[in-house]
Amino acid sequence: KVPFVDENTSEISCHAMGVHVTDPNVRAIIDIGGQDVKGISIDTDGTVKNFAMNDKCSAGTGRFFEAMANAFELSLPEFSNLSLTAKNVIPITAQCEVITLVGEGKPTDEIAAGIEMAVAKRCFVMAKKAGATDSITLTGGCAKNEGLKEAIEHVLKLKVINLKTDPQLMGALGAAEYARQKGMAKGA
Repeated sequence: KVPFVDENTSEISCHAMGVHVTDPNVRAIIDIGGQDVKGISIDTDGTVKNFAMNDKCSAGTGRFFEAMANAFELSLPEFSNLSLTAKNVIPITAQCEVITLVGEGKPTDEIAAGIEMAVAKRCFVMAKKAGATDSITLTGGCAKNEGLKEAIEHVLKLKVINLKTDPQLMGALGAAEYARQKGMAKGA
């Protein structure tokens, strides 16, 4: 029933437009999905200026956080907040280290803080490629991870801008905005 349904818009463009509709001042995004991480630079009109994508390693994606929460026998929200209570951060350089640290009886909050820091470090390159200079926003399910947000602010030395709209909906919101614009242009 929609006359312009034959159009395709990339997920990256949709995230950029969704964030732009939510907060037109944001210029850089890290989208951490279940399988990949993307750094996206946004122009003043909500279009993509530049992007970078890492889909070669799942350590640093939603799947990784789900696996870690399961390993700790916690829900994802519980795991996401666990690192916030840590007095120290145990450095994590490989996913398999986590099992050893748990086996050694290391404090789980400090291990969780190490995991959050390791993921934040993986986001560093994506943020730089997205042109982030002073602030960035997060989209995707991992944007709800408070421990990750704190780690990103610490590692990247950037302010993480919290969106007023659910960050998991940015792609859908951007797609809806593109459809609205296309409909307006066609008089629909």
